[in-house]
Amino acid sequence: PETAMRLPLLILSALILAACSKVTMDNYNRLKVGQGYDEIVAVLGQPARCDEVLGVRHCLWGDEQRNVKIGFVAGKALTMSANNLK
Repeated sequence: PETAMRLPLLILSALILAACSKVTMDNYNRLKVGQGYDEIVAVLGQPARCDEVLGVRHCLWGDEQRNVKIGFVAGKALTMSANNLK
């Protein structure tokens, strides 16, 4: 009985967290080329993933359909793109 009550609470918690995503057009518009990684994390939260190739760190916030992608060189934002933000 107790386990049966936990599942709806877990689902509700996941939906609330998804609705509170910081990956929005308003937050994207607050970002500027040259900002540091930590400054961007303060606006968007932790990235879903980052990969580094030849000294360029590419990070993704959101998912494949709705996201912000930023390329960092020496810890500073060099390239930015947004996809399907509201």
